[in-house]
Amino acid sequence: MKRSEKLTNIIESIAFVSGNPVAIKDISEKLEVDEKEIVQAVKKLQQKYCGDCGLQLLMFNKKIQFASNPEYAEEVSSVLNPIKERELSRSMLEAAAIIAYKQPVTRMDLEEIRGNSEYAVQKLLELKVIEPVGRKDAVGKPILYGTTDEFLKRFQISSLDELPDYDELLEKIAQIHGNDDDYLYSKDEYVEETAATEDNVKDTQKETKQNDQEFDLPPVEEEEVPDFLKDETVDKI
Repeated sequence: MKRSEKLTNIIESIAFVSGNPVAIKDISEKLEVDEKEIVQAVKKLQQKYCGDCGLQLLMFNKKIQFASNPEYAEEVSSVLNPIKERELSRSMLEAAAIIAYKQPVTRMDLEEIRGNSEYAVQKLLELKVIEPVGRKDAVGKPILYGTTDEFLKRFQISSLDELPDYDELLEKIAQIHGNDDDYLYSKDEYVEETAATEDNVKDTQKETKQNDQEFDLPPVEEEEVPDFLKDETVDKI
């Protein structure tokens, strides 16, 4: 067996057994193989797992991971009920797309574009599609959000540099959502999800505190004031 062939088989085994993302750098260091050889082997595997194949080998942020073919998501879901693309509701998809192109952004920035986004942001955090990346230097020190590796996997791109044209992304979102007739970012047509229950609100507040602790973010003492209200506030004072 050729050396390159053996390396390809080994990487295939590593990705399969892990189930989680594996850094190409880690594979390179442990196997004492140049990263370029790893990438070449991964590309061979991607050719093997393509088309109608039930599996796909994803490569994103210099990591690799096996994933099921999204073409069979509905059938797989009916048997295993995994987290799938369709779990991202219309409002969540809109919010994720805005964050991807505008990041890092605050929830207030997001709401200036598409209206109330508290529920969407909370669900995206739960699904690990976005994460806190710091605080904005503004009144109230609001949390800044950015996308994660999970976002890249869901939209099948290797890095943010590969983000498609804005209109292409909206079309892809519509396809994932399963309704090509949906018009994204239309505030007039937008319908927010059912408001969270009191228990959900308490859970949300608890998770926000946990996020602050995890990222060592300073506590928020007051709400962020939109730019267009700042002058008005000063005049009143």
